[in-house]
Amino acid sequence: MSLSLSSSAFSIQPTKYEAPRARFSSQFISPIQVSSSTHARSVSRVNSPSFFKFSRERLDPVAASAASAAETATAPSSFRDKAPKDINVLVVGSTGYIGKFVVRELVKRGFNVIAVARERSGIRGRNSKEETLNELRGANVCFSDVTDLETLEKSVEGLGCGIDVVVSCLASRNGGVKDSWKIDYEATRNSLLAGRKFGAAHFVLLSAICVQKPLLEFQRAKLKFEAELMKAAGEDSKFSYSIVRPTAFFKSLGGQVELVKDGKPYVMFGDGKLCACKPMSEPDLASFIADCVLSEEKANQVLPIGGPGKALTPLEQGEILFRILGKEPKFLKVPIEIMDFAIGVLDFLVKIFPGLEDAAEFGKIGRYYAAESMLILDPETGEYSSDKTPSYGKDTLEEFFEKVLREGMAGQELGEQTIF
Repeated sequence: MSLSLSSSAFSIQPTKYEAPRARFSSQFISPIQVSSSTHARSVSRVNSPSFFKFSRERLDPVAASAASAAETATAPSSFRDKAPKDINVLVVGSTGYIGKFVVRELVKRGFNVIAVARERSGIRGRNSKEETLNELRGANVCFSDVTDLETLEKSVEGLGCGIDVVVSCLASRNGGVKDSWKIDYEATRNSLLAGRKFGAAHFVLLSAICVQKPLLEFQRAKLKFEAELMKAAGEDSKFSYSIVRPTAFFKSLGGQVELVKDGKPYVMFGDGKLCACKPMSEPDLASFIADCVLSEEKANQVLPIGGPGKALTPLEQGEILFRILGKEPKFLKVPIEIMDFAIGVLDFLVKIFPGLEDAAEFGKIGRYYAAESMLILDPETGEYSSDKTPSYGKDTLEEFFEKVLREGMAGQELGEQTIF
């Protein structure tokens, strides 16, 4: 088992959206450059006639959307009545593990995607603006800071167009206490407030299925935002939401592939049956999230979702891996009580050394994922149910293991927290 646990100076906000003026914010110039090719153009070309010609062409969908809204002000209609190219979708968390796949899927479906990103993105901010522009090609990239509401609102204002839908793929990178509330609640709430200020009528939230049993800070932070999102929809009939709660991602189950390949045993807690999930690939989840943009059936719904097939325990996941490798299964079963002891020690030390707060939380996160299934929790029985957990997509864990054995875990980095 493995665990995985970015302005214009204007301050006056318009009350009505106008067609984009012949200006571009500092956040919006670079994305236009990348849209014309897979390589970012030099900033020195911004003043060239060809650049402005291309810029106007690239922004036509946005202009059409804003102009259409002004022309039909006396006859309100849903954004769902528009063609995808006329729907402006603001994506926050666009450079994250799932976010970048969501951007690609929305671009593929023809939406006008505005991807909000930090100037230094990726794990520990290792990606430059150039790399981010290349990774999110096809979308208009808006460099801003989702943790600062004023900055984010000025950045969105600088786009010169309204927003129809916000898709949030924000998630704390390490699950620490302060980081969870800063990202899973505050930054996500900022994206809601900024989106609605500029006309967003729908909000798609990437949450997590584990919030059903909230024992961790990031789960509590996510639930607090979910409640505020539902309240906003309840108070405004023209605003809706889709809350997507996925099961485990493939990357969280791939950390032991190389170890087993090298002859090491497959490590699991207890008897290997403590936790089960319907693992889901990033393209399949991105497709489901993209479905939520236009689907009225998914509006104002909490949507737990898993991958195809039956739920798999760690024991079964290991058996699949050994079968692919053609090796005799070899397991190392670790008593779950070891984690309980470690957590107890850390909780005691936090009282003396508050700086260890996150270390204690990380231990609790590891314990949670080692024992709790990522499936729907049946309120009647109090048990996790594979049958009641919806399936979606076509990618299987076995296919993922085979790919990792061929190509390694490139693109599947586990971030700042890993077990095993």
